[in-house]
Amino acid sequence: MVSIIITTKKEPKTLSLAIQAILDQKINQEFEILVIGPDRETQETVKKFSENNEFIKYLKDCGRGKPTAINLAINQAKGDILILTDGDVKIGDSAVDLLLRRFNDQNIGAVTGQPISINSRDNLFGYWSCFLTQAAHQMRLKKKNFSCSGYLYGFRNLIKGIPENSLSEDGLITQIIKEKGLKIVYEPRAEVYVKYPNNLKDWLKQKVRSTGGYVQKFKIGKSKYKTTTQKSKNQIGDTKKLRNFLQEVSGGIQMFFIYPKSVKEFWWTILLYCARIYLWIKILWLIKIKKYEFDSIWERIESTK
Repeated sequence: MVSIIITTKKEPKTLSLAIQAILDQKINQEFEILVIGPDRETQETVKKFSENNEFIKYLKDCGRGKPTAINLAINQAKGDILILTDGDVKIGDSAVDLLLRRFNDQNIGAVTGQPISINSRDNLFGYWSCFLTQAAHQMRLKKKNFSCSGYLYGFRNLIKGIPENSLSEDGLITQIIKEKGLKIVYEPRAEVYVKYPNNLKDWLKQKVRSTGGYVQKFKIGKSKYKTTTQKSKNQIGDTKKLRNFLQEVSGGIQMFFIYPKSVKEFWWTILLYCARIYLWIKILWLIKIKKYEFDSIWERIESTK
């Protein structure tokens, strides 16, 4: 059985599209859809779908963030494979089946899909989103050491929970699966369409949250991290980092020369590199020096809704 998990909060319009996109697919296994959200809007949206589809269920979380919601879903899920996505994105045709096919190989522990920006590249922030998603796509095609995308990925149900202070739960789950000796693979045909921030304030909020998660260290004993096996290391931070500033720079050099199509886009690319440098400085300041907690860093990104 497969459990498709959607995390959401006050996104009734996009949530309806997200659920319908799943229902429109041909999924060749028994499956359930678990929608987790703390708000009445989510509950009412799920109720409309569940009236004719008993396999669609609403789970009410306490509103303490996405990691807490994911823990609730993991503990309630019946599937051997869990597929995670968000209520503000839309997965492409056959995306679920494309992910599931890869699990026929028992050595594969997680499969990530390909995020595609729906923002137009004819403005600064739209161009940035298209550049970064394409850069991530090229990196995943070429490298073995990469993280799953939280917009759409699946993994074997081997995890009991993750720390509630996780900034980047997709990166953390990727590390846990790798520590179990299983492979992480990329399925670019499993597309997920994403709306990215359209202003600097929201862009920084989102990137601080996602990129900051890769420098955040999690101690198993302090974070109550548990798995179904006892083979995990004593500290998640002991594993090789899946992402850092030098990797970003080296991975983006080729994109810098081949992706821009005009002088204006070259200028936007230079600005993007400057923004990424500022971003990493801010992350190091907040997490390493100021030692901010999860609740003070995680913020809702309104322009992506």
